[in-house]
Amino acid sequence: MTAGTRANGSTSANGADQHAAAAAADLARVRAAVSEALDAFLLEKRAVLAAMDAQLVPVIEEVAAVAEGGKRLRPAFAYWGWRGVATAHTEDDAAVLRAVAALEFVHGSALVHDDVMDAATTRRGRPATHIGFADRHTAAGLEGSPELFGTGAAILVGDLALVWSDELLRRSGISAEALARARPVWDSMRTEVTAGQYLDLLRAAGGLPGPEGALKVARYKSAGYTVQRPLHLGAAIADAGPEVTDAYTAVALPLGEAFQLRDDVLGVFGDPAVTGKSADEDLREGKQTLLVALTATGTDDAGRALLRSVLGDPAAGAPELDSIRDLMRSTGALQQVEDRITTQTTAAREAIAEAPVLDEARAALDALAVAATSRTT
Repeated sequence: MTAGTRANGSTSANGADQHAAAAAADLARVRAAVSEALDAFLLEKRAVLAAMDAQLVPVIEEVAAVAEGGKRLRPAFAYWGWRGVATAHTEDDAAVLRAVAALEFVHGSALVHDDVMDAATTRRGRPATHIGFADRHTAAGLEGSPELFGTGAAILVGDLALVWSDELLRRSGISAEALARARPVWDSMRTEVTAGQYLDLLRAAGGLPGPEGALKVARYKSAGYTVQRPLHLGAAIADAGPEVTDAYTAVALPLGEAFQLRDDVLGVFGDPAVTGKSADEDLREGKQTLLVALTATGTDDAGRALLRSVLGDPAAGAPELDSIRDLMRSTGALQQVEDRITTQTTAAREAIAEAPVLDEARAALDALAVAATSRTT
């Protein structure tokens, strides 16, 4: 039992404050360590690709750019999923940090492929990968279609990031036993996110209609590999029992959903100067989020006609896009999504409070839950 913890598992006020302060400091350490692990790995890979041919350097630079600047939420959830278990001390801390850093490559792969499928133009304040390579094609005066070249290059960049995620996990330095326990979770996660990408395509084409379809896509495309599987990965590395894994699931399902819903709101109402992405792109791409589904069910025939005419129109102008935002507000869809974010975040935090984990991890996970659902980027 840790200091500040009562016999019933609750925490005294002073103990909670101390753990919260320590967790906040350690979250910054985790993020820095993840970045350091990625930088070291990419430096090695830069030398490998450059030795093959100097024209491969833009490829490594693009993988590095995609892996740079993220919030490191997935590695943080995995790390604290590991550290929350009493048996966590059997693995080296630095090795675990390298292992969970591999999640950033999975995330980067998903982002690059998602941008291709959505025909997005920007990502984190810079051209999306396929746009960047199309621009390189034009600047170099190469033959053929810049757009096809950019798309092909982006697919390969995303594939390479996924390959490297496996390699970084395997070479992280965690024990062979921990790696063997982690692999089933890792494999399930990558299967789910790929399947979720397909479900997203299907929904955009008219399949999986309604709010239920939107939530199913959100769960498998983003929520699962953002919270649930990272927590399960940490638990597997720590050799945690089923009670811990079940508790992490109780945290992850509502929190992962709330995370994705916040992302959907920011995709339409976020500040581009903060998000690094145009607030118009999700509307022009016609993303079929819960926000859109609730707007469609809450409006009249005229409103649904407006949605059909504007959503997915790459040429839609500011007045048309603002009319969609107004419709989302006036139907109450935006408020419904905000209410669901609040409800699901509260459920997740209550599950964290009851989880059979060490107090320092409880404080860190609670801080991560707040950060994931109240963020502006």
